[in-house]
Amino acid sequence: MLILLLGIIFLHVAALVLLFVSTIVSEWTTGEMGTSDLWKNCTLDNMGHICNAASTGEWIQVVQAVMILSIIFSFLSLILFFCQLFTLQKGGRFFLTGAFQILAGLFVMSGAIIYTVMSPGWVPEKDTFGYSYILAWVAFPLAVISGLIYVVLRKRE
Repeated sequence: MLILLLGIIFLHVAALVLLFVSTIVSEWTTGEMGTSDLWKNCTLDNMGHICNAASTGEWIQVVQAVMILSIIFSFLSLILFFCQLFTLQKGGRFFLTGAFQILAGLFVMSGAIIYTVMSPGWVPEKDTFGYSYILAWVAFPLAVISGLIYVVLRKRE
């Protein structure tokens, strides 16, 4: 049972770290002339490396919001898990913890989908998706799987 709990906690923390990194790091799209992410666009020209704030379009603000919500819900889910671990009755399920973690996964999926659909009008065609974007997509199944494990998991003595 201890190994199972440690595995679940490791999976949850891995998803949370991926959410943090994908939201903070400036590599959602990358190309020869620079990078862009949720917060700023950096370009390279003859004067050097120049960074400007991200577009003020509604879609990028929605992506920023759902990525932050995914981090908040995943963090709250981890706290709830530890609280329920000590207060839940024997045989009880971790429904609230699982629901919060599944919501975190759905938020990150929504953010990545919106970015995928809307970024071609904002990013040059030569640019490709960077590793932060890929980490967001990797965090999605990890968060959903850990949420489903929480829903199925029963507390034992």
